Amino acid sequence: MSDDLQPLPPHEGVRRFLDHRKPSVRDSTLQNARTRLNWFLSWCDERDITNLNDLTGRALSDMVAWRREDIKAITLQKQLSTIRTALRYWADIEGVPEGLAEKLHAPELPDGAESRDVHLEADRAETMLEYLDRYQYASRRHVVMALLWRTGMRRSALRSLDVDDLRPDEHAIVLEHRIDDGTRLKNGESGERWVYLGPEWFQIVADYVADVRFEKTDDEGRRPLITSRYGRPTGDTIYTWVNEATQPCQYGEPCPHDRDPATCEARTGYPSKCPSSRSPHGIRRGSITAHLNDGVAPEATSERMDVSLDVLYEHYDVRTEREKMEVRKKLLDNDE
Repeated sequence: MSDDLQPLPPHEGVRRFLDHRKPSVRDSTLQNARTRLNWFLSWCDERDITNLNDLTGRALSDMVAWRREDIKAITLQKQLSTIRTALRYWADIEGVPEGLAEKLHAPELPDGAESRDVHLEADRAETMLEYLDRYQYASRRHVVMALLWRTGMRRSALRSLDVDDLRPDEHAIVLEHRIDDGTRLKNGESGERWVYLGPEWFQIVADYVADVRFEKTDDEGRRPLITSRYGRPTGDTIYTWVNEATQPCQYGEPCPHDRDPATCEARTGYPSKCPSSRSPHGIRRGSITAHLNDGVAPEATSERMDVSLDVLYEHYDVRTEREKMEVRKKLLDNDE
């Protein structure tokens, strides 16, 4: 236990956190947080954890394994977001080690776990990326959103990238399964591939590396491409970044939900609470659909995004029947 920490019993920690949140959130939000933290308290009681100072990354991993036996992965992801926010608050009041929240990893969702309707539309993606290109060029947010949209890769793939995976001569990026070195691809070695970015998109990444990127190495001595102040970001950190970046008010658009950004809970600690925010999975679904609408062959899209054709059609292709007709029409016109 660090000498900088002050003893904090779990029940007192939860009470302090809820009191802290009460003035800035709705009653229903506070009740949801209370419910989610109740099972955290049950876990602490079962494990005889009487001081939050004693929490470690390994203990949190055990907690996730304990909880996932009872609920679906997508529900667990939502519940862990509350625990993660509480951990950050407890770190601020010297109750848990700084950075502990970044060690709480949610299980990755299987393909298609989210609703097919939840995706980032192409026009929104273009508006967001144009804004980032103009006002936040080569920022970490710009690079994260550009890579996710341009390639449709999973967040685990984005997290796995190193600076050495860039291929300047080909304007491409290489995805490798390196589970022994701390990162993995969802489909293992079969998910390894080269992904073409193109000159314009590659330049954004190159400028980020040259001028913006935090120079960090991980425990394996690797240089992560995307870095936070702690080093290689967790999947949950990427999830939060994307939730924030896809809020319309973050890229110069008026709020479509008539909320005041100064008091909106999505802007004050709960980015996923914005109805318009999207997850990395939603970006992936939107990117795949946009590729198909642009006339990219399903087989090429399948290989580029590392998804089988069956799963692509069942879970990722959210084109309307009219949009599918328009793609066929373009192909037929080109054959004439």
